[in-house]
Formats: sequence, C-alpha cells, structure tokens
Amino acid sequence: MQRRLDHGVFGYSIVPQANYDAVASWFSRRHGWNGINRDNLLYTTAVVPAISAIFAALEERKAKSQELTANSQCTRLRVLTFTPAYNCFFSCIENMGCELVPSPLVLVNNRFEINWADVETKAKEADVFLLCNPHNPTGRVWSREELERLADIMRREHLFVLSDEIHCEFAFPGHAYTPFASIVIDDTDFCVCTSASKAFNIAGLLCANIFVPNEELFAQINHALEVHEVNGLNPFGLVAQVAAYNESETWLDELNEQVYKNFCYLRDFLHAELPMLQLHETEGTYLAWVNISALNMSAEQFCHDLAKKAHVLFNPSEMYGAENYVRINLATSHEVLAEALNRLKNYIIANS
Repeated sequence: MQRRLDHGVFGYSIVPQANYDAVASWFSRRHGWNGINRDNLLYTTAVVPAISAIFAALEERKAKSQELTANSQCTRLRVLTFTPAYNCFFSCIENMGCELVPSPLVLVNNRFEINWADVETKAKEADVFLLCNPHNPTGRVWSREELERLADIMRREHLFVLSDEIHCEFAFPGHAYTPFASIVIDDTDFCVCTSASKAFNIAGLLCANIFVPNEELFAQINHALEVHEVNGLNPFGLVAQVAAYNESETWLDELNEQVYKNFCYLRDFLHAELPMLQLHETEGTYLAWVNISALNMSAEQFCHDLAKKAHVLFNPSEMYGAENYVRINLATSHEVLAEALNRLKNYIIANS
C-alpha cells in the first residue's frame, strides 16, 4: 500500500494479471476451488453492487426468453433466499424491482436448519436462488451435503444460483467452507461473488470478484456492470487484494483463532452472567446471533437504548427480517469485546 502511495498517480485502473493470479492461487490452495482465470472472473467495487448488476443481467435474460414464448407475460425476477438474511439482500431485491420469495430457516436443537419442504415448494415459483455461503446473520457454514442437495433442487427447477461467499474465510473448528462452484455439475446455472474485504478488513478499498463460468452470461453481467457504472476500481483495492492473497495467509489464520476465542468468550460470558440471552450455535463468520426475547422489548428498541445509555452498538434483527435477535460483531480485540459485554451486563441489571 505504501509503495502504491509513493507511486503518486491515482488515476483509473486496469486490472493487472497479478490480481487474477492471486485470486486463482488463493482459492485453489486454501479451498480446493480450481479453474478461476481471466476468462471467467469479473471485477467490481463490492459484492452488493455485483448482486444488483447480476439481477439486471438475469432480468434481461428472462425478458428475452419470454419474448420467444407465445402468450407469455413478462414478470419480475423472483428471488428465493433464506431468511433471516443480510439486510442488503432485501434492498438489492427491492431496488432492482425483483420479487422476494423468502424461505425462513428453522431452529432445531439450537441450530438453524434449512426447511427442505419449503425450499422445494418455493423453488417452483422462483427464478433465482440467492445463497449466502456461509450464512449471515445466523453463522451457519453450509455442509457439502446441504449444498449438493440445494444444487440438485435448483437444477431440477431451473433456478439460477447466485452465491455470495464473502464470509468464506471464517469457519470455526470442526466446520469447513465448501465453495458452491466446487460441487456443481456442468449444467448448473450459477455465479459466485467473493471479496477479500471482510477477511482482511479492506471493504473501503472497493474490490470484489464475480466468478461466471457461462460465457454468454459473463458478457451480460459485464455489460450490466458498465451500465450501472460499478466497473471502475480503486487502485489501492487492487494492490491490497494481491497483498492479502499472496502475503497475508498467516495473519488470517491468527485472525480466525482470535475470532473463535471471542466467540467462546461471548458464549461463556452469556451463560455465566446473562443466561436470559440465548446464543445459538454458530459455525462461522465473525458474527453472533443472540436471542433477546426474554427482555420483552423489540430488538430495535433494545439496540437504540443500549447505544444511548451504554454506548454499545449491536445490530437489531428487524433489519435482517427477524424479531427478537441482535447481531454482535466479534471481529475485534478481546479487550473491546470484554468492555462491551460488561457494559451490556450493567445496562441489563440497571434496567431490569
């Protein structure tokens, strides 16, 4: 980053081969995902703009397909996704004029599970399956068996799969991230969005990737990125991505250890000090999903009051399409987490 700053020229950037090589090498050696190259990898500013551009390309493709079908009416793109969901999934679907088809996850033995009957039914009425792998906000790391079953359903019902895998670097001990691209077969219609932004805390540098194995769709998504003008990249983001993937693997391993320690500390703290708050089983990401229904107040009210009185910021579950939960960010130092939890404890004692 300092070398790039010293260069002194910060104009428009062309993605160098080094970035394609860094992404391909990283996912091959760390996750066993092979086949990434310059011909199937697109660059954009972030995963959320990528999702919007992909929706635009798929809408155009659907419209052209329906023009060829006699007596058909062009309808909005219908997007199936698990709920609760990352809040920007909702905004992308709404802003692009798509229709949300929610499939709520179900709580089984303190762990969020897929409602397979619901997915089977709703896949029949959707066009796109928007997958979050691993899942934000519940922290599920989908198993290979789950992803294979999902892929089979989507292939059978002719759904396009758009997999957001931005949290792929965070899997707790005993769990492993499986790239969706590594389990699909040739006739599966899909693309995958990734970025180094979450793992290496460089989201503000604006650099994300879209893996698109279909040549025709590759051109359509590339066009959508141009139309929405999210194909220009920050020169520092390109440099940071190469440095992250080529030189920072040990740092990421240490970060994962710290995040897991923080999760264990949160789990033990809640069990000992605040047993009325229920932490559900978490397998990955750096986010904890905590049930606060015992407090008898909405998550929005709780988070607003906690921020005002204790200066601790949690995310209320209403923004993710759920009630009675808060999302807690564990990607911090032990000292900051401990201070936040002690303030949380004092707040609850003072307001009980």
